[in-house]
Amino acid sequence: MRLVILTGASGSGKTTIAERIERQHPRLTRVFRFDSIGVPSPEERIARWGAESRPGGGWQRAMTIEWLARIAREIDTLPVLFEGQMRLSFITDGLTAAGIARARIVLVHCDDESRTHRLVNERNQPDLANPDMMNWARFLRGEAEAGGFEVLDTSKISIEDSVEYVCERLGIGRSGGSATVSTGRRA
Repeated sequence: MRLVILTGASGSGKTTIAERIERQHPRLTRVFRFDSIGVPSPEERIARWGAESRPGGGWQRAMTIEWLARIAREIDTLPVLFEGQMRLSFITDGLTAAGIARARIVLVHCDDESRTHRLVNERNQPDLANPDMMNWARFLRGEAEAGGFEVLDTSKISIEDSVEYVCERLGIGRSGGSATVSTGRRA
């Protein structure tokens, strides 16, 4: 079984990559999206999972663990792609809790200028192009680098090359993509 997990801040390209793969290869892979569970209000998250000083908080950790347990139960012969905004440490916690021994975790990242352009002009979500989102992206990048995880920088490469890169990781793509990547460890 191949499991590839894409994480990254809003505007990095992870959802676009996942949607393209699902559309182009519907019989070759299963795609799960973290956000499909919905996101409770900050008040609900604090009431149920408590306020945490760690970025992402208790809700994100609990839902990441829950998602990976679900994915572990639904694993079949098809490769699985899971995408969402999750701390890398929460992903590794979830993999351990679910008993998933092998997965490829890839941080999808871009520079602040690209992120701002995508959020404002392509997604029409200018409210997300704020200092908190830029800091979240920097935090995830630092977490990925410190943990030796792969980083797929979508700032200067096409969506097609990004999709090909992820398809190769899933074992459903051609070889020879031109994505710029920092290669790190596998979970």
